[in-house]
Amino acid sequence: MLLSSPHLFFVVAALFLLYLTPASSFEMVEKDDIYRLVPCPAFLVFDTAAYLSDMTFELPCRCKPEQINSVVWYYKKNLANDFTQVLTDFNGTTQVDSEDIRSGYDLLLRFSIRMFSLIVFRAQKEDSGHYICGTREGQYFYGYSVDIQESQKAYIAFEDQNGHPQQDLVMKDFVSFTAFWHWTVCDRCDVRGEQRRLGLCYIKSVYLNLRYRVTQDDVASCGSDAVPARFKKLISGRRPEIIIRSCMSPCNKPKKGILGKVYNIMNSVIKLKDRIPWFPKVPTQMHTHSLGSSLIIGCPGAKPEHAVAWDKGNQRLYRTEYLIGKNNSMRVYIDHGNHLNFRFIQRNDKGVYYCWLQGKMKAGFRLAVQTDTGRKRTFTDAESIFAMKVIGMSYLFFTIIFLFIQCGKCCSYNFRCLPLI
Repeated sequence: MLLSSPHLFFVVAALFLLYLTPASSFEMVEKDDIYRLVPCPAFLVFDTAAYLSDMTFELPCRCKPEQINSVVWYYKKNLANDFTQVLTDFNGTTQVDSEDIRSGYDLLLRFSIRMFSLIVFRAQKEDSGHYICGTREGQYFYGYSVDIQESQKAYIAFEDQNGHPQQDLVMKDFVSFTAFWHWTVCDRCDVRGEQRRLGLCYIKSVYLNLRYRVTQDDVASCGSDAVPARFKKLISGRRPEIIIRSCMSPCNKPKKGILGKVYNIMNSVIKLKDRIPWFPKVPTQMHTHSLGSSLIIGCPGAKPEHAVAWDKGNQRLYRTEYLIGKNNSMRVYIDHGNHLNFRFIQRNDKGVYYCWLQGKMKAGFRLAVQTDTGRKRTFTDAESIFAMKVIGMSYLFFTIIFLFIQCGKCCSYNFRCLPLI
């Protein structure tokens, strides 16, 4: 049977695409080939790596003998200490669900082993140390020296408020500086958004420990064991940096041509639904919480290094106003892990909260506040702690004023150098 013209066109196009596609792209490569090409070092050295706290990182076991089918990961705080912690079962198959991970958990509850690689969720300062890939018999194949720098103590600068990065610390034997990552994408589109840039503390010196392999010559992170102890005392005040600036980015770039005009008209029609109050912009979940309870909301699929933004209805919750540490008395804030935090919920917190992920609106959370009349207040409630802090600070303030007045009256009475108050 002869093919019609449309069918003949699709057949010719398919044959042409098969001709252009190289056959090697369908070649299957065995995983074990990687370990045949990478020999294990005769003397164990450590690759250096640095991360910001609350980040998730992966350490691949880059070499192992071909006959080894499973690996064991070990952790040592420092090499001088004989204590070694085993991070995996002997089958090398331990896995956890990242959705259940909390930053306060112990390291043993925040790791996972997948394809010989160690994954640590929401790393903390205490997780800094040496990670070694080996066997249950104690054979070591590959090692890492990981430096976790605290985001809670980071130096924060807002470019819109004329904020500037830290100056380099130039000493006789070393130079301490900040190595910045690339700017994140704009966290919102079609409206004013923000970009974030993370910077970690590094040091350049010729006196680094040669047992640690670095990405560049004579450069290592400030907390790495490759840095001599006498240098660490001098750079103890050096902090990681977070730079924030405003940005504008379109959600859909206009396209040219006849088909582009049709595409632009369709996008304009789709955007009309966002102006309808009762029409949901994105999939929305319902959450009900008691009055006075604490709450932490995370954007689905977001990681600490992603660009995440939060809105309450049409109100933009910008980091220049809501970033953690901006004001110690903040009740609602955004932490460095991109979570929206409520110290304690009030009645006016009810509403719909939207999160943006990598410049696109991702999800919505409808928060309802429930008055729990049968619940008794305790001193451990977040609202009770906040009230006690306010009362205590007020009492201290008025006590200082009272003592100051009494001291003034005492001086004027005894020395007659001051007029009577």
